[in-house]
Amino acid sequence: MNIGIFTDTYYPQVSGVATSIKTLREQLEKQGHQVYIFTTTDPKVDKNVYERNIFRFTSVPFVSFTDRRIAVSGLFKAYQVAKELNLDIVHTQTEFSLGWIGKFVAKNLNIPCVHTYHTMYEDYLHYVANGHLLRPYHVKQAMRAFCYHLMGVVAPSERVIRTLNGYGVKSPIRIIPTGVNVNHYAQHEDVDWRAKYGFAKNTKILLSLSRLAYEKNIQEVIKTYPKILEVVPDSLLLIVGDGPARETLEQQAQDAGVADHVKFMGEIDNDIVYRFYQMADLFVSASESESQGLTYIEAMAAGLKIVVKTGPYTDSLLDDPSLGVTFETEEQFVHFAENYLNHPASFEDPEPRERKLYEISADHFGKQVVEFYKDSLVLYADREESSDFSD
Repeated sequence: MNIGIFTDTYYPQVSGVATSIKTLREQLEKQGHQVYIFTTTDPKVDKNVYERNIFRFTSVPFVSFTDRRIAVSGLFKAYQVAKELNLDIVHTQTEFSLGWIGKFVAKNLNIPCVHTYHTMYEDYLHYVANGHLLRPYHVKQAMRAFCYHLMGVVAPSERVIRTLNGYGVKSPIRIIPTGVNVNHYAQHEDVDWRAKYGFAKNTKILLSLSRLAYEKNIQEVIKTYPKILEVVPDSLLLIVGDGPARETLEQQAQDAGVADHVKFMGEIDNDIVYRFYQMADLFVSASESESQGLTYIEAMAAGLKIVVKTGPYTDSLLDDPSLGVTFETEEQFVHFAENYLNHPASFEDPEPRERKLYEISADHFGKQVVEFYKDSLVLYADREESSDFSD
């Protein structure tokens, strides 16, 4: 198949969506398909450097998300390029500029358009005019309008499918969690990464890895950490990532008197993130905004136990204590963290991990998406035939 992926977010931007699309492209190409990325320009990308099968369209920073981009032109250019490429299917990954361009291209080429719904926008309304301009009702109307006439929607988790059903989306929806390259995160090199990055061998490292944004709720992790430090005094909270909340979080650690035990690493290249998972003893998160926690499954792929906030997605992901647990209260957070850090051998069972590793693998993800494409092509052909017959 010739597949066109339309997205406002792509490398070198750092986000779960960009990682998901990169993984999808690799898996589709591995299966022999041709994949073409239609995305935004980026100040970090030299316009004179050739990027294989990537087409960038003039863009500007997105309002209130200045590290994200939105295309401001390219509708007919995208159509002409897609026509020359003889696309079989369009897969949109955004509900904004390039998402609508993708829908336009699919309609005018008479090919199916499917979509992946990545973002729970109601968790981000505070970014726009401090939450005074947009309401959940506006999100519902906008998302229902975008999903109208799609051949199918990929929902990364049960939470997403419930949300879309609540919005009144009528297109077929299928749950397909994004997978990760298990081998990449499980790779072992003869390097002492702790020594390389200046961490003591016996220090028990709690890892928080995400964009440093307020909806990631890292402030709750820092708030709870002094109590964890009381029961695990030889521990360190390692915070990897960057974003608008960094300065506030650094000040919070200072005010809590734990700055000497909290290390901010900044943004790390995705190709070496596995080092931080592997040098850690426990992955922690209090985020409640995840439609799917890619960092959670990356941590699991690296063999790391995780303690994260309870929710429909995390509760279903962590179905065995050998993988990790979810918490509701601060007391539970402290208890579970202390258990895993001070008694790591008590939670070793390889069978649940092997089963979960297949479920979260990139290979499994890619195969599921291709089956979804095939079903969507059949559905589209049936609808076209019915339409022709009725005419």
